[in-house]
Amino acid sequence: TTRIVTKVNRASMPDIKLPEMSGMGNGLEAGIGGLELMPEMEEVSFFGSSVSSGSELVGTFYDFNRKRDGSFYSISPQQLAQLIDRFMKRGWSPSVFAPWYHSPRKLYATAVAIPVTQSIEAPEAFGEQTTPDYCWLVHYKGKVVHNEDITFRFWGQGDDLLAVRLDGQIVLLACFPQWVTDFQEALIHHWESTSVDNRKYPLGNHYSAVGDWVTLKAHEPRDIEILIGESHGGIFAAMLCVEVQGVEYPKSPWRGGGPCLPFFKTDEFSRDMVEAVYWKLHQGEATCYGGPIFNDFGTTPSTNIIESADDAPQLPPPPPPIVLGAPEIRTWTAADGKTFEARFKTRLDRLVVLESADGKQRKMDWDQLGADDQAYIALQTPPEFDINFTKTSNQRPSKPDSPWLPGSRRQQISDYTFGVRVKQTTAGTVHAHPLTVEYFAVGDEVEADNFVLLDRKSETFTPSETGGLCEFRGDRAIELQVYGLKNSDLRGVKYGGYVVTITDELGRIIAHRETSPFLFEKLGNLKGVPIGKHFNKECIHVMPPRPKISDRSAWLR
Repeated sequence: TTRIVTKVNRASMPDIKLPEMSGMGNGLEAGIGGLELMPEMEEVSFFGSSVSSGSELVGTFYDFNRKRDGSFYSISPQQLAQLIDRFMKRGWSPSVFAPWYHSPRKLYATAVAIPVTQSIEAPEAFGEQTTPDYCWLVHYKGKVVHNEDITFRFWGQGDDLLAVRLDGQIVLLACFPQWVTDFQEALIHHWESTSVDNRKYPLGNHYSAVGDWVTLKAHEPRDIEILIGESHGGIFAAMLCVEVQGVEYPKSPWRGGGPCLPFFKTDEFSRDMVEAVYWKLHQGEATCYGGPIFNDFGTTPSTNIIESADDAPQLPPPPPPIVLGAPEIRTWTAADGKTFEARFKTRLDRLVVLESADGKQRKMDWDQLGADDQAYIALQTPPEFDINFTKTSNQRPSKPDSPWLPGSRRQQISDYTFGVRVKQTTAGTVHAHPLTVEYFAVGDEVEADNFVLLDRKSETFTPSETGGLCEFRGDRAIELQVYGLKNSDLRGVKYGGYVVTITDELGRIIAHRETSPFLFEKLGNLKGVPIGKHFNKECIHVMPPRPKISDRSAWLR
């Protein structure tokens, strides 16, 4: 994850009493005057995108630790449950939440596919960096439509809350039922499942609630609302799947062998989103592929199914990097115009030694060679360089634990900035040809034999113009997290190493330095890996590693 953090002076604004007012005043982080704090538009988030393509659900984020004007006023999880109860009794009216802060930033979601993760990710996705990881909600609203008649039901698990309303009727209510009982007790009278499969099969960090059967007529849009939320903090999950009546689904390998269902979606998952979901989703728990797509654009489910790192394309081994090798026989032209065949052997100041195919050597003064031959020798005799890869890191504390659930998170956050310093070490050599320095910074997945391309940057310089020095740094700080959810092993990415190359104008590598040989040997593949993506020891872009089975067993004890 790459995050750019900016500090601003907060401005005060009056408390205007309007029921649908966006978050304003103290605490404004992403509204008027604070747009620069929004994450980049292409950033992948479980909670939605900044850009709408027309088929998404529009999400509004509510923070119940602040009033509408941004002033601190935190309610308890019990009070939040009572507030949601009132919201549902009033027909899911947002005016119930009007006294509290809601983010001016909207996110557009095409699915509710949030595996077990840190609950702090929701406010951060909406650009609300000051919001803690507890007492928040996201309310999604939109339309669902299908291109043919369909009868289906939702399956879902929410920690702490997942509720679905279709045309004014609740069709699924999935609150975490185990030890956080506030939502369950306050909301159970709004809806109960009648399915014999209810709470029978694992999903997320508990067992799935099973919704009511509903039917959509072809091309008839229906209103849908989805409410997700967190009460106590720590971890969060909201996973909404679809079962189509009459369809047989593969069995999950988890306890009970329930169906492995596709996620509810209004559009096909992007590859980026699949990777984000599968990094935290156990194999066979649910799938991003197949199943209905609830839009009227004629979208068909993808058949290009990539479920794990094993689905990486089987590419032929990349060609070895092009390095500066031994000179070959070529045609030379003397100052008098005569030509001859020889290979370059060495240069001693202004004396050039050439060698013919039969091994005979010929010595020539530098001035006896033509301009093209002199340029060739200069490219064959680049100076030597000292290569230093630089990294600076700043470890910062995570946000304080929730007062409602102390000790629920283990988290280490470090901001890394990478760079390179290249210095010519060959004295007296003047090299007037451009060279390109490039670095690849690599992260190491904590619990798997898997890597992440953290950063990549290049710079071109001409040694004769810079005194043989080239020094540059990355454009941004790279955030690395190692975290542990309750009852689980540590996950995340830590710094893992680098590879640095110096390339001449012909594309030949004249010098390199790396922490692991495979990074240089597979450089051709590494150049095809997007920044932020996972790759294997062949340097091929692959799906991220899935969570361990031991983690899943711990949730269901």
